[in-house]
Amino acid sequence: MAMLPLVLHWFFIEWYSGKKSSSALFQHITALFECTVAALITLLVSDPVGVLYIRSCRVLMLSDWYTMLYNPSPDYVTTVHCTHEAVYPLYTIVFIYYAFCLVLMMLLRPLLVKKIACGLGKSDRFKSIYAALYFFPILTVLQAVGGGLLYYAFPYIILVLSLVTLAVYMSASEIENCYDLLVRKKRLIVLFSHWLLHAYGIISISRVDKLEQDLPLLALVPTPALFYLFTAKFTEPSRILSEGANGH
Repeated sequence: MAMLPLVLHWFFIEWYSGKKSSSALFQHITALFECTVAALITLLVSDPVGVLYIRSCRVLMLSDWYTMLYNPSPDYVTTVHCTHEAVYPLYTIVFIYYAFCLVLMMLLRPLLVKKIACGLGKSDRFKSIYAALYFFPILTVLQAVGGGLLYYAFPYIILVLSLVTLAVYMSASEIENCYDLLVRKKRLIVLFSHWLLHAYGIISISRVDKLEQDLPLLALVPTPALFYLFTAKFTEPSRILSEGANGH
């Protein structure tokens, strides 16, 4: 959940920056800075205050995330709202982090965009910021409703979504070989970002007591991109249409 704002920031910056804009890289760096500082501040203000680690209650089952559903009702008449966060602070710390991300974004990004986004029209300069004002409330609701489910399923969600988004990006950018990938630096940045997500998903799935057996799976991180590059020429639409017209 902490990585999602950064990934979405990068996605919308890339989406709205335009092919000829030179400001995208600076916006990417600023988004990384905002999320990193927000994470550090969140850790520092959490218990114990002033250090970069937290004291957390151990998660035993899915119901630990939804203690508000287990408020007692003596004699089935009046519900006593006395439950607390059983997984403290894993549930509320995300909301605190989002608040700091939003504040830092509103303080830093508009000034940066106004100064360097000269390659974009006035109406397009702030669209990535407007997008964040939409996806932060959505992420907040997602954490509030599905925090427990995400806690158990996030490694698999990360792996699937990172694979899908990488394939969509390479297809939309018309990348069919290594040269197309290397010709622009932004494409390499996007590729390495997806590789980091792949690696994070694999590490999250790995068993702590058998790391020596699971960590070699990190060698598979480049496999999806290489598979796409090697097979893209066989699925190029114009080739399929021409072969169909020739009766092959």
